[in-house]
Amino acid sequence: MDEELRILDRFELPASLDALDDRIIGALAARRRESAAIGRLMALAAFVSLGGGVVAGSAFPGPAVAASPISPFGPASALAPSTLLDSQ
Repeated sequence: MDEELRILDRFELPASLDALDDRIIGALAARRRESAAIGRLMALAAFVSLGGGVVAGSAFPGPAVAASPISPFGPASALAPSTLLDSQ
């Protein structure tokens, strides 16, 4: 094994290995900047969506209609199965 390490020691390292650390650190910094920008963009999209919903909800106010209470003891509906199957 010592002989193999001596053989490897005779060869010169490629010049691109010297800049490898700088390229990796640069790529990590770019990724950090992109993730921060994506977070800001998502926050902006959420605020625009929320604002659009508020504007759309307040621009076209519809009349409020109270729903009739559902009760099993109330009058029978015209479309109830018991009335549809009745042979009148």
